[in-house]
Amino acid sequence: MKKIWMLMMLVLLLCGCAAQEQPVETEPTAAETVQTETAQATEPTEATEPEKAYAPDFMVVDAEGNEVKLSDFVGKPVLLNFWASWCGPCKSEMPELEEAYQEWQDEIQFLMVNLTDGSYETLESAQEFLAGTDYTFPVYFDTASEAANAYGVSSIPTTWFIDAEGVLVARYVGAIDGESLGTGISMIMGTYVSHVPD
Repeated sequence: MKKIWMLMMLVLLLCGCAAQEQPVETEPTAAETVQTETAQATEPTEATEPEKAYAPDFMVVDAEGNEVKLSDFVGKPVLLNFWASWCGPCKSEMPELEEAYQEWQDEIQFLMVNLTDGSYETLESAQEFLAGTDYTFPVYFDTASEAANAYGVSSIPTTWFIDAEGVLVARYVGAIDGESLGTGISMIMGTYVSHVPD
């Protein structure tokens, strides 16, 4: 009897492991739509370049409540970072981002976008966190979730690198390290950056 039970358990276990999950389909974000449309465009030949995926525009507010759009910075490379004060990995990457800002603030527009949804993160909680730091990078607040929706942000921190023409160049999901940050900056600056200065 024990052998039959063991055999049945083994069969059930094997059947369960063989079952495959079906991926959940979601509506594409504006950033994904741009990338998909670019990928589906005419295949590049030697005479043509692939189409560029342009960064979706959005509106956020600064600490004084002034509206700011991503498109305000066309002509300058942009480092776009999504974060929240309750996010441990977001807080862990901020020293690296501050170092990069100190080095590149004249050449790159830093947009540190706080996901200010009003429930998990409020304007007050974000500003309280910032008041306890020495960070000088510019912070913007996504109070209408317009930026997060445009970029399909489902995990934070997320960092996008956008060149001076407004083209999406690279994305990093998770707490970014100095080497990856240097690589992203190199890509939008068109020069090699071995690392963010110590």
